[in-house]
Amino acid sequence: MRKHAFSAVVIGASAGGIEALKVLFSGLQPAFPVPVFVVKHIDAEADDGIVHYLNKSSSLPVTFAEDQEPVENGHIYLAPPGYHMLIEEDCSISLCVDRKVTYSRPSVDVLFESAAEAYGSHLIGVVLTGANRDGSAGARQIKQRGGLVLVQDPATAEHEVMPKATLADTDVDGVMALPALATRLNELTGL
Repeated sequence: MRKHAFSAVVIGASAGGIEALKVLFSGLQPAFPVPVFVVKHIDAEADDGIVHYLNKSSSLPVTFAEDQEPVENGHIYLAPPGYHMLIEEDCSISLCVDRKVTYSRPSVDVLFESAAEAYGSHLIGVVLTGANRDGSAGARQIKQRGGLVLVQDPATAEHEVMPKATLADTDVDGVMALPALATRLNELTGL
């Protein structure tokens, strides 16, 4: 029984992702018991408007991640503009400005692959709307390490390329619309 076995959630989104994240976050319970790490492709010059916007609909605090910041359960960490966000072996956050991956920094694949190494089978990966393939390689890594992968139903995504790429590359554990994804995340983490 894996119901309480998950220790973290990673989420990737690109084009159309701000509204998708708003819907998803609004469905997470206030007692959500694990940290949530998010890469949303944003311009390197972006300000913190996305954080303020997402906090309006989330019962969990949403902040830009800081390098070496202690990780708290029930907190949503968003990769800051222009930085890759990685999860270290000790499950802490690190930020870097290494080369772009799939034309992106931050990259969903970088987050997913590092989190898969850190959390192994205790990780849930979620791929949302987007217009490129970022996230599909990382989702495969999560599955190979025993984690679980959920994908936004491409028919409900503003841009279907990212979810479809993951579905083509990975044997996922669920495909659903955003409200159902939030409910499933609550269930999987024991709420």
